[in-house]
Amino acid sequence: MSRLDDFTIRSQHLGGLTDAELEERFWELTRQVVTPLLDLAKTHTTPSIERSVLQRMGFSSLESQAIVKKCSEQKLLGKGAGHLVWRLAKLQGISIRAAGLALAEGRYWDELQDYFRGGLQQ
Repeated sequence: MSRLDDFTIRSQHLGGLTDAELEERFWELTRQVVTPLLDLAKTHTTPSIERSVLQRMGFSSLESQAIVKKCSEQKLLGKGAGHLVWRLAKLQGISIRAAGLALAEGRYWDELQDYFRGGLQQ
């Protein structure tokens, strides 16, 4: 299988650009490709990602699974499981670990719901 070498034809529109202009064009095209991915990452998550975040916060796999399950049931997973644990710790004045374990046990969800509804947000 041979490939037609049409590089010269396809690159004609770039021929008059300086190195600096080529570099700027490269970065502009890169931004166009990456921006939608970043926007998507800011607004979407998965249980797997959230479990991974919690494990990096020091929770075991089973603890992470329980916390993420509760986050999902409460329809707050989009806020980020690690963020919910951290926020609860700040609201209650308890450790991150105590906050995560409490959430896994089903406690404090009303407080978080109130906070994210706007009742306590600062």
